[in-house]
Amino acid sequence: MHGEFPRIIRPVTFSEMILRRNLFDRRSLLTCIADKVAVRSYVESRLGLGILPQLYHVTARPETIPFDTLPDRFVVKPTHGSGWYQVVTDKSALDRVALIKTCSGWLNRSYYQETGEIVYKHIQPRILVEQFIDDGSGAPASDYKLFVFRGRVEFIYVVTDRLTDHKRRLYTPAWEKLAVRIESEEVEGGVPPPPHLAEMIAAAETLGRDWDFIRVDLYDTPDQPYFGELTMTPGGGRYRFHPKEYDCYLGTLWRRRQRGTNEP
Repeated sequence: MHGEFPRIIRPVTFSEMILRRNLFDRRSLLTCIADKVAVRSYVESRLGLGILPQLYHVTARPETIPFDTLPDRFVVKPTHGSGWYQVVTDKSALDRVALIKTCSGWLNRSYYQETGEIVYKHIQPRILVEQFIDDGSGAPASDYKLFVFRGRVEFIYVVTDRLTDHKRRLYTPAWEKLAVRIESEEVEGGVPPPPHLAEMIAAAETLGRDWDFIRVDLYDTPDQPYFGELTMTPGGGRYRFHPKEYDCYLGTLWRRRQRGTNEP
C-alpha cells in the first residue's frame, strides 16, 4: 500500500506505529474497545450514558430482532467488524428477510481474518440494533473522527455523505483546513464546524487521556454529540497521507508519549 517495507521494530511513521501495535500489543482492553457493545461500558464510565446512542437490541440470532417494536429508523451492525452496517430509514419499506440474511453473513465472517487486525480476533460475534443519529434534517449525521495523541486532539477528519459519496476533509481542532488528504474525494468548499465542536474535543480527550494514541469517532446533532466508536488501529495502517510527510509527523506525535503515562 505504501510502496516500501515497514520499519516494525523502530517505527517512524504513524502507519508503522499502527502496524507495530497490531503485531505486538495483546492487551485484552483493546478487544473490549473494538467490541461495539463492550465499548459502551468503557465510554459510560468516563462520559456517562448521555453521549451513547440508545441500544435497542443485542443478539447472536438475527431472526430474533424485534422489528415490530423498533422505531421507524435504526441502525444494524455487528459487534466484531468495522464498516459493516445497515441504516434503516423507513421500517415499513424494510425487507426483513434480506436484513436477517445480511446479519447472518456478518456473523459468519471474521474481520480479523480479512484484515489482520488482531483487536477483532476474540470479539464475540453478535448483532446490535441502535438509535439512528440524524443531522436535524433527517439525513445521517456527519462522522467526525478525532485523532487523539496523549490525551490531546491533534486533528479531525469529517466524513460527509456517509451513505453515498463518502467525502472527507481534514481540520485542526480550531477548525482550520489542513493541507493534507487521505485516500478519498475531498468535500468541495469545506465543511462548517459542528455545533458542539468544543464538547466533542473535550469528550475525545477524556476518552483518550490514558493512551498514546486512540481515534474517537463522534456524531454531532443540533442537540448534542453522540458516540460512534473507538479505534485503536485505524485503517490497519493502510491510510496513505498526502503529503507523505504528514504520516511521519503523526508518528512523531505518537512516539512523544510523556514519560510516566500509564496506559490502561
